[in-house]
Amino acid sequence: MLGRFLILRVMKTAILGFGNPVRSDDAIGVEVIKSLEKHLTNDEDVTLFDMGTSAFEVLFKLKGHDKIIMVDAVINSGHEVGSVFKVPAMELASEPEEDPMVFLHSMKWDQALSYARKIMREEFPTDIEVYLIAVEDTRLEIQLSDSVKEAGERVVQKILEDVRRSTNT
Repeated sequence: MLGRFLILRVMKTAILGFGNPVRSDDAIGVEVIKSLEKHLTNDEDVTLFDMGTSAFEVLFKLKGHDKIIMVDAVINSGHEVGSVFKVPAMELASEPEEDPMVFLHSMKWDQALSYARKIMREEFPTDIEVYLIAVEDTRLEIQLSDSVKEAGERVVQKILEDVRRSTNT
C-alpha cells in the first residue's frame, strides 16, 4: 500500500531596499538590506536586493518569487519621523505610462511594479508589501538620524518574523 505524501513548497521571497546612501535618512531601505544580510545569509528562499535608487533594472530578477517585500523612505508624510507604515503595494502602484520615451532609469518603484505586472502577467507575484519609514532629513549626509535608524531596526525584526512565518507554513 502506498502512503500519502504531502509536498510542501516553501515560499520564495524577494526583499528590496531602496534609497540614496548619500542622502541621510533616504538610505534607510538600503540599510535595512545590509542588516538583513547578517541574518539571512544562508536562506536560499530569500533574495535580498540593495536597490539604491534603481527600480526597473531588477524587475526580471523577481521572476520565480512568490512574495516581495519592499522598504523605502517616505518624506512629507505628516507623521513623526521614524513612523513605520506597512502597506499593500497595489494601494500605492501607479499605472504604467504608454509613452515609449519614458526614461526607465529614473522610474520610481511604484511605477516599475506596474510595468512589471504588465510585462510578467501571470508570473508576477501578487503578495507584495511595502514598509515605508517616515523621514525628514535628506541632506547630503551619510549618517541616518537615530529615530530613522531605530525604525529601520523595527522593520528588520518585522521582516525576519514574516520570513520565519513563511518558511514554517
